[in-house]
Amino acid sequence: MAETTHAGTEAPAGEHAPGGAFPPFASETFLPQLIWLAMAFGLLYLLMSRVALPRVAGILETRGERIAADLEAAQRMKAESDASVEAYEASLAEARNRAHAIAAETRDAVTRDMDAQRKTVETELAGRLAAAETQIATTKSAALSNVRGIASDAAAAIVEQLTGRSPETGTVASAVDAALESGARS
Repeated sequence: MAETTHAGTEAPAGEHAPGGAFPPFASETFLPQLIWLAMAFGLLYLLMSRVALPRVAGILETRGERIAADLEAAQRMKAESDASVEAYEASLAEARNRAHAIAAETRDAVTRDMDAQRKTVETELAGRLAAAETQIATTKSAALSNVRGIASDAAAAIVEQLTGRSPETGTVASAVDAALESGARS
């Protein structure tokens, strides 16, 4: 297909007329191009200002409101979590204090029980010790009274064995008493 140039000559398709200027820079078409440019710009401006920009502004406003709501919710949740942490720490401190109080009460109760048992055992042992000392004293005095008789009999038997005659009972008893008294003093 052939195109017609300004001068009325035909140039092959896709080529410019020989010696002609590039159509947008041609001075004859410059004024109509500026008018069409102004009309296209005005139409585009109206379309953008009436349709596209209000939609973008609405989207930005909605997004801003959503972000503000999310930030507000985050602040509220942070405040709630801080309050929960404080409540947890307070209950933990209270639980520790209660545990210390229970431990102190238990320790005091065990100490009282142990003191009572110790006193009971000490009293029982003191009673047993007193009974044992009494029994020892009784046994000792019985043994000592028997020792005197045994010593008298042994002394009488020794004297009889050595001398061949039996000594008098009073003499042997007084000699044994004198020996026992001198042994008790030493």
